[in-house]
Amino acid sequence: MKRIKDWVASIVLAAVMTSGVAFAQAPAAPAAPAAAPAVTAPAADAKPAEAAKPAEAAPAAAPAAPAAKAPEPNKGDTAWMMVSTLLVLMMALPGLALFYGGLVRSKNVLSVLMQVMVVFSLVSVLWLIYGYSFAFTAGNPYFGGTDRLFGKGLFDAATGTFAMAATFSKGVVIPEIVFAVFQATFAGITCALIVGAFAERMKFSAVLIFTVIWFTFSYIPIAHMVWFWPGPDAYTDAKLVDGLNATAGKIWQWGALDFAGGTVVHINAGVAGLVGAYLVGKRLGYGKEAFPPHSLVLTMVGASLLWVGWFGFNAGSALEANGSAGLAFFNTFIATAGAVLSWIFVEWFLKGKPSMLGAASGAVAGLVAVTPAAGNVGIMGALIIGLIAGVVCFWGVTGLKKLLKADDALDVFGVHAVGGIVGALLTGVFNSPSLGGPGYVSDWVTASVIKAADYSIAGQVWIQFKGVALTVVWTAVVAFIAFKVADLIVGLRVSDDEQREGLDIVSHGETAYNR
Repeated sequence: MKRIKDWVASIVLAAVMTSGVAFAQAPAAPAAPAAAPAVTAPAADAKPAEAAKPAEAAPAAAPAAPAAKAPEPNKGDTAWMMVSTLLVLMMALPGLALFYGGLVRSKNVLSVLMQVMVVFSLVSVLWLIYGYSFAFTAGNPYFGGTDRLFGKGLFDAATGTFAMAATFSKGVVIPEIVFAVFQATFAGITCALIVGAFAERMKFSAVLIFTVIWFTFSYIPIAHMVWFWPGPDAYTDAKLVDGLNATAGKIWQWGALDFAGGTVVHINAGVAGLVGAYLVGKRLGYGKEAFPPHSLVLTMVGASLLWVGWFGFNAGSALEANGSAGLAFFNTFIATAGAVLSWIFVEWFLKGKPSMLGAASGAVAGLVAVTPAAGNVGIMGALIIGLIAGVVCFWGVTGLKKLLKADDALDVFGVHAVGGIVGALLTGVFNSPSLGGPGYVSDWVTASVIKAADYSIAGQVWIQFKGVALTVVWTAVVAFIAFKVADLIVGLRVSDDEQREGLDIVSHGETAYNR
């Protein structure tokens, strides 16, 4: 019976993965009109005498304006984006895998490493097939279109040309293929984050089924709602603004600020993880016996790799190698350090000793909280956000966790959802120019930034709250449905006996350590 269920799971998984195939044959978007032909110069041997009398001469044609040259990508920007992509990949593999792997018991460490690696790989393939197209092309305020299914249009093999993607500066572009793979790493690590919530007791086949459904109906639309917009070069006239804004994602239209994924990545994944912790159920023996991390060394190494990789995550989201990237870089550095300190000092005060686990958890909390704020706040604002996040996330994995009564095994909700909410809301505060923030572009036609006198902290925090609330509700509903579908097909949990033996042997037939 188990073999039959696994076989059925594989069929369903394959069917969902290829759901976009029907769109592959859609006609390509019409080509852009060709540039006007250049005006032909007079022949070199034309005779001046033949120009006729001045009174009879035809009026001279006005010289044609030179055709506008399409912007070309800067090699420095392109190189920075490729390096940033590698850094985000390192965050997941091996950073997140080692961080999670060290936190579980030794009999389950390979199962967690396997889930992180395979989920990341699965989502990367789905991203190429349909994810990028539905997230980052025009459609409606909630979902994109089919223009980039299977990577169509990113590269023209016949002409050897690459499509260009807008950045946040007028006239500055990067190859769209680089932007697409950069965003693929975000999708992959977001889905991999969720596995920490139900670690040590969920079937591997169920994890994959859940991932496909949740990625398709939660990650993609939230990414589209938060990040899709026409780009700065589209705003050429005030008369066009309302129409252009209407093509953007819903949360972007509201004016919510999310530099690198506080809502898209952390709140999205954290809430889904909490739903999974409830639906999968508690680990055998939870609350009755201790589940200490089997290797805090691995966890510390993983946290350190996450910190380094996060510079690509946050600073790379500037899409250019410029001052905004530098601001995001410094903010990522200082907020994380602040969160490490605030977490361990609270832990020291309340529990009597500061722990390595606390320092590693504080680092991740700071990284999470500064993600939406990275390029949106000043340096001191980032430090304050980090200090607050360390304290609030400590409560999230202790007091709040007890109130929720859920076995969120690796504190995905307590760190990622709680930290993401803290960062998203405080971004609305510290983005204010009066508090040292850079503000935001209030008019994309002129690329003018809002003045301190016109910035409303309360108004921006309200907008941030609306974005957070929509994300929480959306991902919770989709996660509930996704887990239920996986449960109906293959079941969510391994048996009690299999939990006792450990998922490394039960699910993968191998062990992490030879004794």
